[in-house]
Amino acid sequence: MPQADWLIRNATIYDGNGGEPYIADIAIENGCISAIGEQLNIGALHQLDANGLALSPGFIDVHTHDDIEVLRHPAMLSKVSQGVTSVIVGNCGISASPVSGLNKLPDPMNLLGTLDEFAFKNINDYRQALERIVPAVNVATLVGHTALRAQVMDCLERTATDDEITQMRRLLKTALEQGAIGLSSGLAYASAINASSDEVEQLAQELVAADAVYTTHLRTEFEHILEALDEAFALGRKWQVPVIISHLKCAGKANWGRSEQVLNHIENAKQHQHIGCDCYPYSASSSTLDLKQVTDDFDILISWCEPHPEMAGKTLQTIAEIWQLSLLDAAKKLQPAGAIYHGMHEQDVKRFVSYAGSMIGSDGLPCDPNPHPRLWGSFARVLGHYVRDEKILSLQQAIYKMTALPATEFGFANRGQIKAGYQADLVLFDPNCIEDKATFLSPIQAADGINMVWVNGNLTYRHALAQQFALQPRAGQFLTRLFLTSGNKETL
Repeated sequence: MPQADWLIRNATIYDGNGGEPYIADIAIENGCISAIGEQLNIGALHQLDANGLALSPGFIDVHTHDDIEVLRHPAMLSKVSQGVTSVIVGNCGISASPVSGLNKLPDPMNLLGTLDEFAFKNINDYRQALERIVPAVNVATLVGHTALRAQVMDCLERTATDDEITQMRRLLKTALEQGAIGLSSGLAYASAINASSDEVEQLAQELVAADAVYTTHLRTEFEHILEALDEAFALGRKWQVPVIISHLKCAGKANWGRSEQVLNHIENAKQHQHIGCDCYPYSASSSTLDLKQVTDDFDILISWCEPHPEMAGKTLQTIAEIWQLSLLDAAKKLQPAGAIYHGMHEQDVKRFVSYAGSMIGSDGLPCDPNPHPRLWGSFARVLGHYVRDEKILSLQQAIYKMTALPATEFGFANRGQIKAGYQADLVLFDPNCIEDKATFLSPIQAADGINMVWVNGNLTYRHALAQQFALQPRAGQFLTRLFLTSGNKETL
């Protein structure tokens, strides 16, 4: 009788591709799904009856800032506890590599870690660090535009010179050759907002030969969001590269209710080019405290503060009253600091989450001592709150957004679906009780309803009674993008 590593019986299988669920057995062998069928006649080292539970591909968190966190805390409990088996790092123009030898970290690169943690002069260095420590999740990396700027420019408050662009292109080309999956930008931040469209477009030319992607934190998500979208679309059309809009939102009270207009704008552009997007299931964002975003239109919660750490956990309004200052003067006194902005409307969030073309990304900040609950709760919140409770999309649609769709958009081979021969990145969960437990007041809490998680066939997480724990040994891998040229596919 054939012998598998794992045999999961009677699971309700969601294939990741949006198909109707069905009940079957699954065998795992050598890190892969080796067989799927009813009442498989296979022996196994470990057997499990999954009767009444859903089994889906492992979730792919397409928008993270876990670049250094996967090395700092490789068990990655914040991710595996909500069913995430793969993370994409290097978003919003900030990445851990290629970065080394800096004297100071420009904002918002300080969201990733401290200056001494940036020591990866190329992607190979970063990949080797991952392979030495073996995190619990698979990791793919983008190259940050701001990270490139910090390596070659003496001042980030201007556009780059031709010589600086040439140096950045050289760094990007090498990174792509070493396995980076694309370029990201964060054009809303002070460290990149003065970069011209031409600067970014010249860098993006390097994506063509590597068949890589361009992801962007738009130049603005506020009033002029359509113009910012057009800037991103123009880059994609110029080089015929895929464009992925990061954490799609309508930010700011004056922008509330424009989600339908934004999605129509994207759909019209998709008639002529490849466009994707990700979103997170909350009506609050999180970043560094930006003086340009100070307003009394909604609450701004201070999550961390270097000069006044005692103010973390208080709203900017409360702090301003304590100090008897205006909101803007209080914000200046708090710098540098982190903030959670309750600046979106729930109906817009629902529309973006249910949009057929959106993927799910947490956009969590693991270095934040009081992180946004999305770090620990995003995927469970979609499946529990928006699927089961709000019923704005079906369970198979939501799983597709977390699995097969991102695997396709980012070019990951043999992942994102439950198929024989695919990597055994799997999540066993209870659709009836899955729930995000992380809150704004108590954000570091594992989700309920995630029973077990396998990464490359290795049981990585188990939720047992009242205790959640990650298991050893870890089995995460460094992921590269498929190389697509003349219709042929091969790994980089």
